[in-house]
Amino acid sequence: MRIYKTVAVAAVTALLGVTSACGSDDSGDAKGGGPEKADIVVWLNGADTPQDARDWLKKTFEDDHPGSTLTIEEQDWDGLVERLTTALTSADQTPDVVEVGNTQAPTFTTVGAFSDLTDQLSDLGGDDLLPGFVDGATVDGKTYAVPYYAGSTYVFYRKDLLADAGLEVPTTMDEFVDTAIKLKQASDDPNFSGYWLPGQDWRDGAAFLWDAGGDFAVQDGDGWKGDLSAPESIDGLTTVQQVFQQASGAPADANEADPVTPFCAGQIGMMSRPGWVMGMLTDPKSGCPDLAKKIGVFALPGSDGQPAPVLLGGSDIAISAKSPNQDLAQDAVALMLSDDYQKILAANGLTPARQSLASELGDDEFAHATIEAASNAKLTPAAQNWASVEGSRILEDLFSQIAQGGDVEQLASDADQKIEGELN
Repeated sequence: MRIYKTVAVAAVTALLGVTSACGSDDSGDAKGGGPEKADIVVWLNGADTPQDARDWLKKTFEDDHPGSTLTIEEQDWDGLVERLTTALTSADQTPDVVEVGNTQAPTFTTVGAFSDLTDQLSDLGGDDLLPGFVDGATVDGKTYAVPYYAGSTYVFYRKDLLADAGLEVPTTMDEFVDTAIKLKQASDDPNFSGYWLPGQDWRDGAAFLWDAGGDFAVQDGDGWKGDLSAPESIDGLTTVQQVFQQASGAPADANEADPVTPFCAGQIGMMSRPGWVMGMLTDPKSGCPDLAKKIGVFALPGSDGQPAPVLLGGSDIAISAKSPNQDLAQDAVALMLSDDYQKILAANGLTPARQSLASELGDDEFAHATIEAASNAKLTPAAQNWASVEGSRILEDLFSQIAQGGDVEQLASDADQKIEGELN
């Protein structure tokens, strides 16, 4: 079912009344049981957080708080802003701790939907926490969310397929596009992707946009202006369309949520994914360990031969200001930022929230690709209302229409108008 456009920020402003709950003690209402006995609900998004981390969090929290329980509820990234907007308004239905995309956080931090964590920052990691994530969740000197993990995508590739086609690992953007097209041409399977790029995948498509010097939006005085119709952006989006049409066999109306199925079916030559996907591919139950042995990795190359500016992804964690279990929720957040928990994330390819734990990523080709990809990574525009752009699916629609062969210049111009409407 299509999710129609909502004015997310307008809806979130209804949360302004929750600020009085910030920093409140556990009150024992709604979720019952007071500070010593409560069911703490944690929202985690997608499959990013590995199962062993989830198991550790639940067991450790419940061992530390006899009589209390911790329940993890997995949410889809798609439509998250709308669900949070609804859930955070009522103590009866709010989760206690939520994961939110680092680019989505400002929409909620600026209206008081999250509890003030400023006094807890030093205990949670202080200056060791990823500074860009902390800055993005800080308003008027107060911090309302803390980093959970970071991760830039890099290229997974089938070593055997490149060798069979007589191809080398590309070192520039032009070489990369050419390699992706040749891999596609070497296959008889119409669903095969030399480079897997589902039509709605604007997050990986952003690298082509940024590499050409374009952007989604730029500041314009006190407001924002859509930048997709700028000449540099058009060049980048034209490359995206070329990749969609000549190198990818992924559906034009699909997103990037499930790379495992097509990869394990032998339908992917190269794909840009975060490091944790390797754990999914090697999983003996849901993955394809034998095929995963043929994987190599490298940072997506840019036009200048340096790593391309891929999207710096990642998540924050925050406490709902409406949660009646503030103290227990703080304990849960502290566990999620602990060395033990963050090391589990690092072992699964996620960049830890604490800079001192970066070495836990290891010293293999996957760790090197992670670090290299992050060296030139970028964030989406630092606009307060950026989450509204994501929530309204402007970019999914734009990239899907480009994938289907639409007029790039007209589509970009239309998207600029919609982006400006959301950001301003």
